[in-house]
Amino acid sequence: MTEQSTGSDQYPTIPIERELRKSYLDYAMSVIIGRALPDVRDGLKPVHRRTLFAMRELGNTYNRPYIKSARIVGDVIGKYHPHGDTAAYDTLVRMAQGFSMRYPLVDGQGNFGSMDGDSAAAMRYTEARMTKLDQELVADLDKETVDFVANYDNSLQEPSVLPSRIPNILINGSEGIAVGMATKIPPHNLTEIIDGLLALIEDPDITVHRLMEIIPGPDFPTGGFICGRAGIREAYETGRGVVIMRSKTHIEPRGPHGESIIITEIPYQQNKASLVEKIALLIKEKRIASIMEIRDESDRHGVRVVLDLRKDEVPEVVINQLYKATPLQKSFGIILLCIVNNKPEILNLKQILQHFIAHRRTVVYRRTAYELRKAEERAHILEGLKIAITHLDEVVALIKASANPAEAKEGLIDRFELSEIQAQTILDMRLQRLTGLERDKIIADYQEILEKIAWLNKVLSDDGLVMQIIRDEFAAIREEYGDQRRTEIIDAVDEILPEDLIAPEEMVVTVSHTGYIKRNPLTLYRAQRRGGKGIKGMATQEGDFVTNLYTASSLDTFLFFTNKGRVFWRKVHELPLAGRTARGRAIVNLLELGEKEKVAAILPVADLANMDDNVSVLTVTKLGRVKKTFISEYKRPLRKGKFGLTIRDDDEILSAAITSGEDEIILVTRKGLSIHFHESDVRGMGRMAAGVKGITLGEDDEVVGVAIIRNPDDSILTVTEKGYGKRTAVSEYPLQSRGGKGVFTIKANERNGQVIGVLPVVDDDQVMLIANSGKIIRMPMDTIRIIGRNTQGVRLINLDEGELVVGLSMLAREEEIDSNGTDNGDEENADQ
Repeated sequence: MTEQSTGSDQYPTIPIERELRKSYLDYAMSVIIGRALPDVRDGLKPVHRRTLFAMRELGNTYNRPYIKSARIVGDVIGKYHPHGDTAAYDTLVRMAQGFSMRYPLVDGQGNFGSMDGDSAAAMRYTEARMTKLDQELVADLDKETVDFVANYDNSLQEPSVLPSRIPNILINGSEGIAVGMATKIPPHNLTEIIDGLLALIEDPDITVHRLMEIIPGPDFPTGGFICGRAGIREAYETGRGVVIMRSKTHIEPRGPHGESIIITEIPYQQNKASLVEKIALLIKEKRIASIMEIRDESDRHGVRVVLDLRKDEVPEVVINQLYKATPLQKSFGIILLCIVNNKPEILNLKQILQHFIAHRRTVVYRRTAYELRKAEERAHILEGLKIAITHLDEVVALIKASANPAEAKEGLIDRFELSEIQAQTILDMRLQRLTGLERDKIIADYQEILEKIAWLNKVLSDDGLVMQIIRDEFAAIREEYGDQRRTEIIDAVDEILPEDLIAPEEMVVTVSHTGYIKRNPLTLYRAQRRGGKGIKGMATQEGDFVTNLYTASSLDTFLFFTNKGRVFWRKVHELPLAGRTARGRAIVNLLELGEKEKVAAILPVADLANMDDNVSVLTVTKLGRVKKTFISEYKRPLRKGKFGLTIRDDDEILSAAITSGEDEIILVTRKGLSIHFHESDVRGMGRMAAGVKGITLGEDDEVVGVAIIRNPDDSILTVTEKGYGKRTAVSEYPLQSRGGKGVFTIKANERNGQVIGVLPVVDDDQVMLIANSGKIIRMPMDTIRIIGRNTQGVRLINLDEGELVVGLSMLAREEEIDSNGTDNGDEENADQ
């Protein structure tokens, strides 16, 4: 339908569809922006913000006497919020309820309602004032930190947002129903949220997964349990999710008559009287016959609902029945919808924290600019006073000789080149300021204000300093208002994780020299008696062989360290299952490796989640950097991996190993130098630390081998590129402090060539030497005698012209496994 030309110019005809569309959209946006949704910066809806601002303007602060709620409501609706008094009073009441707000913003006196659904007393009977925490919401409000807008009738100004030093949007949450959308943000623990903000400032690239290690989930004012983490994870990652809340109960004996179930904490926003009524109805209808009686013994100290059970009833069974049939268990649908730049947006956890930090950054900049302007104005006045006391006699004489104040003012301006405000300040100065003490104070104040101006200018020019101020303010808030978590997060009984579908089974994992990996059930390998020939575990192509063989549970974890410093996690059950003689799958296809990235080490870990800090991961780079990190730093896996250390572009990881804290390390360089030091010389560091110097390298030298010594009787096999090498006892290597140049392990001369690697070996080991032509030789270690460190070494492999040894690797040790878990020798006595 098009616009009609009929009608007068004063009243044109408009299509009804267009007018309805425009009017409805205007109404919808008015509800969304002006009433129903909180601002991401201060976490307040307009009515909450106006209520707190009105209380501040009334001087109704935490250290002042209470005033009548009716007076507060009158100011709110008369000056700022032209809606019904019921809406304003309901807002005031909710902000005072400790069971509704995790951190109440109103300190109420009188009847402000109860968990049983009782209404608050009429506003003429109750009194209120701001809490101490409110001072952090309105701090610096008078320092031009936020924009003010006209109220509904343009007679007053009100803030468009509060400066808020506290992340109120998360610590107190919010609920609201707008037009076509709704928000439901749960409350959180202040200490955890502040810790999350500090972590985000330190690492802007932090992931939601990492934030969840700091902020595990909502923290409801009524306590209770949250069952499962899947809903929390979904809400924090996408902005929407559902969590399951449960009451907190315990069981008390009731003498010879049975036991009682005691309910001490109930789900958030659950009406306690309604809950008791629901349980009583189930008892009356005999739908739960195990309960004889229900009593509500709650008082001002907390909730206590007693359920007396019949004799010989199992309390746990009854509790599960109650979870299914009553609001002792209920869901909370999370919707993280906020107003961002005057538009509604669904945010994830990290985005909410980012917006709050950005708000604080703006507030600090604006506050600093305001304080700088005021300081410069003050310095200007003090500069005039300083001139006056410097020429005191002349100033006094000029004023005495003047016919009137205006003439004195003009005289001061002309004589001393003062501004009008400086001259007026001198004229207004009291005579007591002419004493020696007061004159010294003016000079001291002037110097102090100059220092303050310099500091404020420095803050405005240094973003890092601004962020440090924000960090310090956050830390102070945490120290002042932080408390313990009330809601406990537990694993959901019915929450099915991938591991729950995997039966624990002993597996054999094999890794080949060319990078193929696979797993097989341990039962697939034929049980053998001592002295057997073993069974072939992998069919390898020419030039390939098995370098590592592990036995592990299907639920164990493998850590893959790449040469670029990244760490990948894979459960054993995620590794490819292949036939006994199959090669398996290439590791590069199993992990998301980058260009020129390859696996440097594989570490099997039995129970990574519960591993204590007595176990560490030691990494060594080609440039001699050594780092020891507690394995607990690797408890939170990412499918695409994460960096295990900070590494230079021209460096790469050579080795990674799990150590006990009592091991020794030997590093060997390409030019034949070695250093032997104790693991304790390397202190534990964070996952992203770069490490410390393990050995001082000469020009064009690099580390080519690492030996972790757990047995002092071990020997070290050193191999050079021209096929020479030797076995040397560990005792031949003097124990030194890390960071030195070390001692020679073998001469890297014309005969030997440069060192290509080292391995700790015993007589039972077999080592594979690989030449650049593809030639491979298997070398049993019991055929190589142990010689001194200062010797030249012996020929290990005959090479043709132009051939060089380019690698060495330990052949996986064969394991003999008895199907009954006993070896041949023990089986003879098994029946005794």
